[in-house]
Amino acid sequence: MKITNTPDRWVILKLRDNDYRVFGVWFGGYLDGDMWRLNSGIVKVEQDEDYYYFTGASGSCYKCNKKSYGITTRYGLSILNEILEKSKGEIKLLYRIEDYQI
Repeated sequence: MKITNTPDRWVILKLRDNDYRVFGVWFGGYLDGDMWRLNSGIVKVEQDEDYYYFTGASGSCYKCNKKSYGITTRYGLSILNEILEKSKGEIKLLYRIEDYQI
């Protein structure tokens, strides 16, 4: 497994037809701002004591800290809310990781 993304905060979004995706946010630094990504669709999940490893349809792997579930920054929340609003109910936020069947 080749880890390609390690978001600082993350959540799972459910699209229609049981298509689940990782929405991740990375915190910016002094010279750059925060950023976000939505993976291509979860096709495989592995885990160890501290992390989930979500492999996407594109082959990317998101390494997500189990203690970092939930979006907490103003930037991340604004992007997430915009995605949810524009989907008109077709995209659902899983408020708890336990709501995703790993």
